[in-house]
Amino acid sequence: MKYYYSLSSKDGSDGKREVLIRLQPFVCGKVLSMRAKSGVFINAVYFDEDGGVKDLSRKHLATPEITYHKEQAARLRKLTAYIEGRFNATDRRDLYSQWLKDAVNEYYHPDDGSGTRQSFYELANEYISKLECSDGYARSFRVMVRDVARYEAFIRATDKQRAKYVFDIDTITRDDIEDFADYLKAESDLANEYPDLFKRLLTEYPSGVTNSKRTIEQRGNNTIHAIIKKLRALFLWLADEGKTANRPFDGYKIVAEQYGTPIYITIEERNIISETALPTEHLRVQRDIFVFQCLIGCRVGDLMNLTAKNINSGILTYTPHKTKDESSSFAARVPLVDKARELIKRYQGADRRGRLFPFITPQRYNDAIKAIFTAAGITRPVEVRNSLTGEYELKPINEVASSHLARRTFVGNLYFRIKDPAIIGQMSGHVNGSKAFQRYRNIADEILVDAVQYIK
Repeated sequence: MKYYYSLSSKDGSDGKREVLIRLQPFVCGKVLSMRAKSGVFINAVYFDEDGGVKDLSRKHLATPEITYHKEQAARLRKLTAYIEGRFNATDRRDLYSQWLKDAVNEYYHPDDGSGTRQSFYELANEYISKLECSDGYARSFRVMVRDVARYEAFIRATDKQRAKYVFDIDTITRDDIEDFADYLKAESDLANEYPDLFKRLLTEYPSGVTNSKRTIEQRGNNTIHAIIKKLRALFLWLADEGKTANRPFDGYKIVAEQYGTPIYITIEERNIISETALPTEHLRVQRDIFVFQCLIGCRVGDLMNLTAKNINSGILTYTPHKTKDESSSFAARVPLVDKARELIKRYQGADRRGRLFPFITPQRYNDAIKAIFTAAGITRPVEVRNSLTGEYELKPINEVASSHLARRTFVGNLYFRIKDPAIIGQMSGHVNGSKAFQRYRNIADEILVDAVQYIK
């Protein structure tokens, strides 16, 4: 059997291309053309049409480049030997156009004895169960998995040519990723066009996918980019774990999210909120938590895990969940001012789980913050970026207030006075080089006024 090798026309992110394999056996009086990706990536200069990868056995200089390509040549030889053995053991009448692709998949994913391979959804569950991440990230990751499930089911239901379509980790291509991103952008319109279909898609998820009854809402570019980034993180993990040789994100560019200038309240507004008489105990408790968050600047996911053990000698210390993978030794350190210590003492022992405050869910917390702003009369208009259109709009601040505004209040007011990202980052949990501070450079014209005084 003669093997034909070629290179993919698409460069990966590291400039390497995948070796493609083609077979043309004679079956039932006809030539059957079979193609498959090999999972072997090389630089084009080392490609050889006869063997896939040039023979480098006579190269004496063991540079990292030569060593890598020797390893890839060995991988391709082992794969070819496996295909050869499987081909020789197969009755020619049982060959079909996808046979070679299935053989490569089985080489990289041998049957575990159960007769089945792990699905995308099972692998996604394995990934998130092993990943040390915040509850918020885990929830948003599972949203991405549900999005994939609906995408897969939508294709099956609407495209006769792909009625058996599977979001398979070994066969997904960059084109599939781009198509998925387009689907995310159009899904709300599709839900209106196919109401009966989406009524089913929103309830009939594959086994292992957590269900969540919801409607389809229009997504902005930032939301779509965040979903695609989570999918990319999963595929990077799958490759690192040796669960697939497929690299569909090679050459795929994810545009950076676009955000407006951070919105925050002044210290005077924070004090008005702190002193406002509120109608219910529920709002009074959530107000105190919000004020405390303004005084320490952490994310809500970290805030809700703080206990007395995080405080030593008047300094609150914690490892931010969002940045711990970027810098495992990084710990945020915030000296507690008198007001913060007073609030902690007020709620000592109030939480059954031993946390600093009796927290509720993040969503209910955000709802309470909006009600608190309204009751305190903090309703000034602010310019916000519409996540769907990208245009800027004026909205009352009480309508857009959330727990993250407390974090911005901490950072924004400190930045206005200190202007040193390193000092603020040590307290807020921003790692060195964080892009977030670039946005705070636009928050106060007074900083610019101060600066030009030096050249009078």
